[in-house]
Amino acid sequence: MDHNFTQKIKEWLETPAEERDYKAGALYLLKLSGNRIMYKNLIGQIDRQHQFVEYQLQKYYNFRVAALTHAEVTQMEAEVEKIVEEHIPLAAKADSEPKGRRADHDTLPDDIKAKYVENLSLLQRMRELHMKLRSLSLENATCPDSERYPFLKELISLDKKLHANWEAYDRYVPAAEKVATRKKSAKK
Repeated sequence: MDHNFTQKIKEWLETPAEERDYKAGALYLLKLSGNRIMYKNLIGQIDRQHQFVEYQLQKYYNFRVAALTHAEVTQMEAEVEKIVEEHIPLAAKADSEPKGRRADHDTLPDDIKAKYVENLSLLQRMRELHMKLRSLSLENATCPDSERYPFLKELISLDKKLHANWEAYDRYVPAAEKVATRKKSAKK
């Protein structure tokens, strides 16, 4: 599928009706359908066929975007599978015994401690999303990609936030250690 052509159709549809080039729209329909007779009829009375051109292009655009969305959702599902393997088992244990907590956690600034606490709630939310996704993907039920997409997108977003929080939490160096490290470096 030509994604550039899909983008052109989108731009045409987003153009205000009074500014649209309906002859170009009819040409897009010819390219999509291959129906030369319909094209000749449209061009012959283009001023009376605006709604028809809009409707047909919108219909074709929706089909093309649905195929694109399906490919996108399939790719996102693969990414979510990796996230689930890595984090969801951790989320199940997060309630009972916190993991990854630094020995100096109590001495850290509140904003850094908050990242650790936030990650526990992020893991819980990720587990909830995963359960919703599992319920949507029952083998005998049909679930359109449009229903799965928001859950997949949120789960991926939460995973990025989780990693960013861990990065900030793990790499935080207290001011006293920074001074000690600088003094050691200066003596050498």
